[in-house]
Amino acid sequence: MAPPRKRPLWTCPRCGHRFVTRGMWHSCRRVPVAAHFAGKPRILRAAFRRLVALVRACGPVTVYAQKTRIVFQVRVRFGGVVVRARSLETALWLERKADHPTLRRIQPFSEYNSHGYGHYFRLGSPADLDDAFARLIREAYRVGCQEGRASEPG
Repeated sequence: MAPPRKRPLWTCPRCGHRFVTRGMWHSCRRVPVAAHFAGKPRILRAAFRRLVALVRACGPVTVYAQKTRIVFQVRVRFGGVVVRARSLETALWLERKADHPTLRRIQPFSEYNSHGYGHYFRLGSPADLDDAFARLIREAYRVGCQEGRASEPG
């Protein structure tokens, strides 16, 4: 049996951002990624480059900056980064509760449905992006593709 066909994404006519839901609220403001790193330590930009490389290794992805964060999207947004003074506060959408040394908290998206969990990490250098973190990125990428339950163990 073939999987159900997914609706095309809606594209905002003002800013060009794409969404699963037509007319979804968002800010059309365009912000350069570099603006998030102004005045920040170089090591954070290096960590971000490594993070983006790991995300792009999963397949096609859109990376765009908003006013307060940088997001990763395939069909849906599955991850994001807020650049702080000494760290990258990084979020991933996973279907299960996971663990990693950089993990700070886990938040369920709904207490009634199984929509997954927001995992929030504090990254300080490229070294924080180890093989275990790369596996979490691959899981989150599959969530972003809306492939259904496809978690990779560990």
